[in-house]
Amino acid sequence: MNLGILAHIDAGKTSLTERLLHRAGVIDEVGRVDDGSTLTDSLALERQRGITIKSAVVSFVVDAPEATGGDVTVNLIDTPGHPDFIAEVERVLSVLDGAVLVVSAVEGVQAQTRVLLRTLRRLRIPTLIFVNKADRAGARHEGVLEHIARRLTPDVAPMGTVEALGTREARFAPFTAAAPGLAELLAGHDDDLLTAYVTEPASLTYGRLRRELAQQTRRALVHPVYFGSATTGAGVGELASGIAEFLPSEPGDAEAPLSGSVFKVERGTAGEKIAYVRVFAGTVRTRDRVDIAAGDGTDVREGKVTAVSVFEHGADEPGTRITAGRIGKVWGLTDVRIGDVLGVPRTGTGADGRFFAPPTLETVVAPAAAGDRGALHLALTQLAEQDPLIALRQDDVRQEVSVSLYGEVQKEVIQATLAADFGLDVTFRETTTICVERVAGTGEAVEFIDKDPNPFLATVGLRVEPAPVGAGVEFRLGVELGSMPYAFFRAVEETVRETLGQGLRGWRVPDCTVTMTHSGYWPRQSHAHGTFDKSMSSTAGDFRHLTPLVLMDALRRAGTVVHEPMHRFRLVLPADTFGAVLPVLSRLRAVPHSPTTSGDSYRLEGDIPADQVHALELRLPGLTRGEGELESAFDRYEPVRGTAPTRARTDDDPLHRKEYLLRVVRRTDGGGRDGGRGGGGDDRGC
Repeated sequence: MNLGILAHIDAGKTSLTERLLHRAGVIDEVGRVDDGSTLTDSLALERQRGITIKSAVVSFVVDAPEATGGDVTVNLIDTPGHPDFIAEVERVLSVLDGAVLVVSAVEGVQAQTRVLLRTLRRLRIPTLIFVNKADRAGARHEGVLEHIARRLTPDVAPMGTVEALGTREARFAPFTAAAPGLAELLAGHDDDLLTAYVTEPASLTYGRLRRELAQQTRRALVHPVYFGSATTGAGVGELASGIAEFLPSEPGDAEAPLSGSVFKVERGTAGEKIAYVRVFAGTVRTRDRVDIAAGDGTDVREGKVTAVSVFEHGADEPGTRITAGRIGKVWGLTDVRIGDVLGVPRTGTGADGRFFAPPTLETVVAPAAAGDRGALHLALTQLAEQDPLIALRQDDVRQEVSVSLYGEVQKEVIQATLAADFGLDVTFRETTTICVERVAGTGEAVEFIDKDPNPFLATVGLRVEPAPVGAGVEFRLGVELGSMPYAFFRAVEETVRETLGQGLRGWRVPDCTVTMTHSGYWPRQSHAHGTFDKSMSSTAGDFRHLTPLVLMDALRRAGTVVHEPMHRFRLVLPADTFGAVLPVLSRLRAVPHSPTTSGDSYRLEGDIPADQVHALELRLPGLTRGEGELESAFDRYEPVRGTAPTRARTDDDPLHRKEYLLRVVRRTDGGGRDGGRGGGGDDRGC
């Protein structure tokens, strides 16, 4: 079983991991996050800060009765809880069989808790809930259950009660009979059970209900809830038994064609790439040649496995193969990336793709020493291999590199990592918000071969139209596919997608349809002696250089509107501070909805620009005597009110034709007309 431990930061998931490992005999002593002695937080930076930054895998065995299938080998993946590192969680979700969501008995449901369970339920990942810190002062039982039912999901099944709650002697007392409401909960998801509940209630024995609870948990319909303490070990044994009883563990077919997913990439001591792979079917062996493809099955290439290791008894151990159902580490795949598929992609799982919102912040990273620019770019490239959402933007004109971020803590971690692992001292510019440009209307443009002002041996006509949000960029042909070599069409499509990374104001254009309306080329020409004549023959480079000019002309005619990311926020604050908070929300351009009251508290929901969330976080404690609770998450993009922000371009800037042509011609003159991107003999015409 491949199991994820997920939680809001400081709920105690790493401590729970330590307690599970200790109970299974993997470690002799339970490590402490505060002491930096935990097994899974192995990075020096994690130990210094007391937070999980990178996902980590450990293995242990859960003892279980034969009636539930016998002992289960668990590959446990500890994930970060801080929202700045949500990308690590995203990559893990696609390889999980089940999950344990940790909630604090003191703080209850928190912002990240809601995001995580909402995603787990959407992906139908079977999930148990462990309410930790039952030994702490202020711990609650019924209050937390009500909080979970109200703010997470009503489909929860308490598995017991807590004795001596809020003291060091707190212990979990499991139910020995059906809990009140269990039959009603399960009947709500099963018609046969509902019929029995109405007509033959005596047939609903505890054994039958428990079996039905296991089935519905594995279908991600309900969530058993355990209470306990990772510090004292209370309730952890019952949770471990629940993992074996209620979560699915399927070995997979080791003889089937290989199908695996890469969810983590790191560098070894010699700089070699190491891929963490979940094998769903088949087997990966040392010296195997395997197909490697992007997550969507495209960009297929081959790699040779030089070594593997599998996770056993708490750590990875060298081996010769990784079989179906296992997680292991693979060496030798030099160009492997996170999200790649080994072998054939899985189908019909719903576990692929983007689960959380992309980063909405960006900053420029600058080396303290000008001579370190090359080393900085190399270091950031390696970090981006481990976290693709860092999304480097290289500005060759200004000699600057930008990175995408989820938050300020992530920026601090990148800075510390560059210093500790690469010996680079860097500074960051002010963090800015990443906007997008949406196409407003329809625009067309065309330039014909051998007609001014077109200096390239290509005819390209393009029409740009808006598409629904989330549709992505679709490229269509409005001309016959056989009207010119396929390589030229491919050059136009690839350049369209690349060019739309920077719209009229420098922001990405995410959703539109681009149709090629005109095409034309000059076939291959030769001198008398059969020598290829570049000056009279179209090449892929002609189409790559002309397409940005035509596309930007069409985009100008269509027009774009800059949209900024908006967060949906939820505020819980003392009623007497409501009047002081409202004006601040207004100044931060937040739009609150109607508040609701609960006792002496106000609950307020609304929308706020992403670039104002950090300011609200800073102001809230002072406005609410430290009692205000804020949670926010990306919700959508909205048109910018007022002057639209712009972002400096990092390409050759086709919006300024004269300068663009000077750069392109200067570059191509050095190596013939087709010396630019994508040119070459294989792409030439007839």
